[in-house]
Amino acid sequence: MTVEAPVPVEPSTGWTGALRRRVVRDLPPDELLPDKQPVYVASWIYVFGVLTLAALLVVLVSGGILAIRGPQWWHVSSTGHFVNSLHLWSVEMFMAFMVIHLWAKFFMAAWRGKRAMTWVTGALSFLASIGAAFTGYLVQSNLDAQWISTQAKDGLNSVGIGAYFNVLDFGQMLMWHIVLLPLVMGAIIGVHVLQVRRRGVVPPFGAETMEETAPEVPRQVTR
Repeated sequence: MTVEAPVPVEPSTGWTGALRRRVVRDLPPDELLPDKQPVYVASWIYVFGVLTLAALLVVLVSGGILAIRGPQWWHVSSTGHFVNSLHLWSVEMFMAFMVIHLWAKFFMAAWRGKRAMTWVTGALSFLASIGAAFTGYLVQSNLDAQWISTQAKDGLNSVGIGAYFNVLDFGQMLMWHIVLLPLVMGAIIGVHVLQVRRRGVVPPFGAETMEETAPEVPRQVTR
């Protein structure tokens, strides 16, 4: 019996093939899902990145439930009170963890080693989160929301953007809070995480010497 040699497959020349090769080249699977991390990742300062992501997950889940059930539910129902409180405190923890993470990476010069995009996307996600938190306070449907919105309206009018970003318009602020800003934040944070996986976590100063004398440890968390 004669066995024919397999016909070599030519690499795809279309845009899909080019895109696939680009993605595999820039984001190899071994770097996206590593099973080991350098020894310095065992330091507690590297925990706050993943804590920020964990808090964000709670924010999104609890916020989604609140958006589905509506203001009447979270103002009257005891379960609604609990979910609303869970959403509020997860936001507080998200912002606290992010600030600690941001300052820690600033003092570590996190833009070193071709990580400028990692730093930029992290800073942009912080700015976007401020907008999301602000619009969240505006859609509470209580006296706090009324006070914050009326005071913010004067400030926004003074810089000429009150006509485009009307904090007294509940519907507009609700859409900013539950649709537009979450999409922006999700895109920026997604790029940020991919950059971390591509370039690796930033090492502390002098870590090159540490890596030469200490073995890698199994990865505990993802950043």
